[in-house]
Amino acid sequence: MPGSDILFLAHRLPFPPDRGDRIRSCHVLQALAQLAPVHVGCFADSEEDAAYGAELDKVAQSSCVVRKSKPLPMAGIEALLRGEPVSLSAYRSNELSRWVDRMLSGGRIGAIYVFSGQMGQFVPASWKGRLVVDLVDVDSAKFEEYARDPMPYRRWLFRREARLLSREEARLAARADHTLLVSEPEAELFASRAPDARNIRAMGNGIDTVRFAPDSVDPTPEMKGKGPHLLFTGQMDYPPNITAVTRMAREIMPLIQLRYPQAQFHIVGRAPTPAVLALALQSGCHVHGAVPDIRPWLRAADVAVAPLTLARGVQNKVLQAMAMAKPVVASPQAATGIAAEDGKQIVVAGDNRQFAVRTITLLERPERARAIGTAAREFVESQQGWPAMLAELPGLMGCDGKGTEGSRNAA
Repeated sequence: MPGSDILFLAHRLPFPPDRGDRIRSCHVLQALAQLAPVHVGCFADSEEDAAYGAELDKVAQSSCVVRKSKPLPMAGIEALLRGEPVSLSAYRSNELSRWVDRMLSGGRIGAIYVFSGQMGQFVPASWKGRLVVDLVDVDSAKFEEYARDPMPYRRWLFRREARLLSREEARLAARADHTLLVSEPEAELFASRAPDARNIRAMGNGIDTVRFAPDSVDPTPEMKGKGPHLLFTGQMDYPPNITAVTRMAREIMPLIQLRYPQAQFHIVGRAPTPAVLALALQSGCHVHGAVPDIRPWLRAADVAVAPLTLARGVQNKVLQAMAMAKPVVASPQAATGIAAEDGKQIVVAGDNRQFAVRTITLLERPERARAIGTAAREFVESQQGWPAMLAELPGLMGCDGKGTEGSRNAA
């Protein structure tokens, strides 16, 4: 008979919740810990991240945090030799495998929550208890988008990754009790790619509306003076974010500066690449890197922008800005999965000219901008709180509040 505890497997330590995947995994983990004792197996990207193991210990009954240190070229070679996606090779760990085996052999685990498809490799074929797989996004579809790269060898690598990762996603979903995606469009896309999967459903991202509130912080002084001030936030070594800020700095800002010559564009986020740092040479552009708290920057901005051309799932950067009552101008891709009404709670803009025009309109009509920001705040308060997003989690895990019931498919 299965036990009552939950095993939570994540590709990244859920603390600190300072980027999209960690925000989701942190809130899911905390919700699971309210249902039953949780044991966490995960990776830490750096020694700095590993230091947050103390925060994990406050939530988890036990844990195994493995330092992710395998160089990407080595993971690539292993993937080629094994005929598997690089995404799996990069996260293979004998240490974590042995820990998972010990946890499962002890009989305490009744359910496994897999966060991100890379972690499904740690669930043994012999596991008969409840399995919930949270893919978040359809990562294989993301690599298909990357495969439009003009470099032939990169196209080949991305196509290979997309094909093999799609097989792994479908394999996991075929054995899972539930497969979760971050939005209805992602769930529908995945259902079309994994015909043998059962119980595919959306579980959206939420927002902490108490922490992200307009009056929670003072504006940063670094955005005072000449303006108006436009803001993009995000992990700045992530290719879609790099493409977005490059587009904003080089193609959209010059159009805005025809009307507002002193307009300033601020890029705030961890690990800016050399390509991102170089954008500081563009007129009115500033690259700030990591900051202790993004809220003062959101509070100070006139408009938050999200000109992503590739986006999967729900963009936390958009929800955070909306919660701070800021008007957001977003591409259709960045607005996907957020049921806000264009022109009322969010502004959606397509090509560069439309993006610039709709941003300028907000800057010219500050009362309109404030009204959209206020409506955005009301929208996330009523519809995007984490309790509402995770309300179905007990049922998905087979919990009655006293532990898990195991899989309906168990013998």
